[in-house]
Amino acid sequence: MSSLLRFNVVSEAFKRRPIEVSVPTERPSEFFGKYVFDRKKMYQYLPAKVYEIMIDVMENGTTLDMATADAVAEGMKRWAMELGATHITHWFQPLTEGTAEKHDGFVEHDGKGGMVEEFTGKQLVQQEPDASSFPSGGIRSTFEARGYSAWDPASPVFVIGDTLMIPTIFISYTGEALDYKAPLKKALHAVDKAATEVAQFFYPDVRKVICNLGWEQEYFLVDEAIYAARPDLVMTGRTLLGHESAKNQQMDDHYFGSIPERVVAFMRDLEIQALELGIPCKTRHNEAAPNQFELAPIFEETNLAVDHNMLLMMLMKKVARKHGFRCLLHEKPFAGINGSGKHNNWSLSTDTGILLHGPGKTPLDNLRFITFIVETLMAVWKYNGLLKASIVSATNAHRLGANEAPPAIISSFLGKQLSEVLEHICDSEDSEFARIPELSRSSKHGIHLDIPQIPELLIDNTDRNRTSPFAFTGNRFEFRAVGSEANCASAMIALNAAVADALMDFKARVDALVGQGVEKMQAILSIVRQDIRTCKPIHFDGNGYSEEWKQEAARRGLDVEASCPLVIDRYLDDASVEMFRRTHVFTRAELEARNEIKWETYTKKIQIEARIFGDLCLNHVIPVATRYQSALIDNVHRVSRIFPAETAAKLSANNISLIQQIAEHASYITEHVEKLVDARKVANRIESEREKAIAYHDTVAPLIEDIRYHADKLELIVDDEIWPLPKYREMLFIC
Repeated sequence: MSSLLRFNVVSEAFKRRPIEVSVPTERPSEFFGKYVFDRKKMYQYLPAKVYEIMIDVMENGTTLDMATADAVAEGMKRWAMELGATHITHWFQPLTEGTAEKHDGFVEHDGKGGMVEEFTGKQLVQQEPDASSFPSGGIRSTFEARGYSAWDPASPVFVIGDTLMIPTIFISYTGEALDYKAPLKKALHAVDKAATEVAQFFYPDVRKVICNLGWEQEYFLVDEAIYAARPDLVMTGRTLLGHESAKNQQMDDHYFGSIPERVVAFMRDLEIQALELGIPCKTRHNEAAPNQFELAPIFEETNLAVDHNMLLMMLMKKVARKHGFRCLLHEKPFAGINGSGKHNNWSLSTDTGILLHGPGKTPLDNLRFITFIVETLMAVWKYNGLLKASIVSATNAHRLGANEAPPAIISSFLGKQLSEVLEHICDSEDSEFARIPELSRSSKHGIHLDIPQIPELLIDNTDRNRTSPFAFTGNRFEFRAVGSEANCASAMIALNAAVADALMDFKARVDALVGQGVEKMQAILSIVRQDIRTCKPIHFDGNGYSEEWKQEAARRGLDVEASCPLVIDRYLDDASVEMFRRTHVFTRAELEARNEIKWETYTKKIQIEARIFGDLCLNHVIPVATRYQSALIDNVHRVSRIFPAETAAKLSANNISLIQQIAEHASYITEHVEKLVDARKVANRIESEREKAIAYHDTVAPLIEDIRYHADKLELIVDDEIWPLPKYREMLFIC
């Protein structure tokens, strides 16, 4: 790309103005779910008996018979056609981190040479995508094409454009899950069953436990013209080279600052479309880094929340382009500033309205609260390596442990009040659960300021710890280590399965004591006390960035591995395999297949980065640096012909120094790009996906970072007028 093109695209970006957004005349509460076949639409379009059956299917998991499916399909078709729909698709989440869809029209033969618009229960319930073309980790061969998508009635269908979108699971011909939704639903069923049985120790009327998720989606916006002028952004989602801007986020002036007009227009458009699709968007704001923003919804049931997050990421990319932006969901698109995460706020609640991770008003409530807190910690302690494996990736690895992101060691922050309560229980031999220290019935307390106009402020009883990957925040846990472009389901599968396993074990041990004649509440308190001591190593309220913590974490027996391919091994630990078997979430074959996919995906992402990076260095950076070097050499020669030798030497000293620096950096880049190519070739010959991923991690990825240092130095040296690639100051400060 020429320098003239760079200046043209930057100039065009500066000239862009906000696009007018058509705002509905109704209030958001009136158009919320406009394009969703929710319960209100079901009541309107389905026969009363069919509606009752569907509610039972959705709430209690009863089996849907084909006659009911036909009636539901007919009602859906009438509703969707009124909105202009002409096609249907089974919308699923294959192991690509994205979503997939194949559209079919409402078209069938009428038997008379014509056609009818038809949609049957069979088409609603099941379709047959090509399983061999999606990642399967060896479960499916290229010549074995059958795979099946099956409707998930727990997640409502919706209309986008002219298409009725049906959320589905995706399985192979032989029954293994090839997606995220199927194992997520199994993990949610496992935690529902296990948590319900433990909750019934305290409240016998509990019949169901719901897992809640509130994700926070961080992202960057970059002007589309500037994006197109950066081959690395286009092909990898991140900048592989580029020196940091003199001003980035060090002034702390972007965080919660006034949102730029163009961005507000984008956010408004996005929110309207999201609300119409039933996504309960609530919060929007500037994030810490320039051109970084965040969107967060109201909490939802986890299965639905995951679907909504996947749908939202798809919407964000589409709406951003309409407004002249590109939405970057990569965890670390720019070096030296904040990366983007997707904090997963997770909790459990009963069908009777009790938040199991929230303190209550009675000793019984507080023992229940302590029980669920401690058993969650037991799950995180026992499977901390697995939880890290559930969020690690080639892209998230750039973010973890840097610029306010949590470190690559899983620990849990509890805060002063809860920590003191657990310490008291642990140290006490009191068998009376009624003597558990009283917990604050509210997560806040009042504070008065010496300013007459300011009312009493409600202050949380516990501070926050930005370096904690798994922090307790008053009535829920916040899994902060999840990456911004990841499917939330990966983390939610591992967490819910692990918690279910811990609760199953807890119940079995309590039942054993009760069977020996110990009073139930005393048995619960006894097991809780044991578990507080057992899981103590996972509890850490300090600075997760410190070197001392890394050493202390290793001493405590926590997983401190930082290599992504090696962290993925944790899925195949005997303890992990057995846990997933006990909870009926994964078979060993499914775990092995998924690991093959994870290793292969890691390799491919680094491979693509290495190829693009080599191209940028040899076809963009080096030619421009050489051209500038030639101009400097020419200047030195001209000066030497005009001025006396001593004067010429003084006048040319700086240019000669630059010539030497360019030569050194250019020579290093050229030599090491060749090494980068050779390292790729060596790694590519490795047959094992695991060993190949390790080779890419150990030999290819470090070379990219090493060479980048020299390319970024050349950016500072070469004349700005001829530098071909948009710089950080242009990418990060134009909205």
